[in-house]
Amino acid sequence: MAARRLSVVDTDPAPAAAPGPRLRVALATQDMRAVNAHFAGARTLAIYDVGLEDATLIEAVQFADPSPEDGRHDDSAGRLEARIAALEGCALLFVRAIGGPAAAKVIKARVHPMKVADDTPVDEVLARVQTMMKGTPPPWLRKILAVDAPDSDRPAFLDDDE
Repeated sequence: MAARRLSVVDTDPAPAAAPGPRLRVALATQDMRAVNAHFAGARTLAIYDVGLEDATLIEAVQFADPSPEDGRHDDSAGRLEARIAALEGCALLFVRAIGGPAAAKVIKARVHPMKVADDTPVDEVLARVQTMMKGTPPPWLRKILAVDAPDSDRPAFLDDDE
């Protein structure tokens, strides 16, 4: 299973990171414009670093053997394993569809898969993530956001001791 990793390299001095939590998010895409692919059928996983007010494409992992998405399941271990390995460091994965066994493997890799109902533009998905991060995120997202946050900077929640 061949994969090609394209990392964004910025030669300008890095500006100070915006304050607040950050998430690494993967999007299953065929064209880099929308979340419009099944997990196993995605030509590319676009990986973004998302903050409360900004989002930056940091990497695109391209795959040479997307599934045909014809309804027949090819349980080729290499296809799924390469995609799951590409998710390292990501907290969320947005897809049009994902099979049960693949979803279980993604969750085991500590990535939360999320389906979108229709082909959804990348900008809308990233805005959705930012909206979830603001205010009162769902409990599963609070736990993800708390992993890298210093205790003094994050609010206390009633279910923190779970």
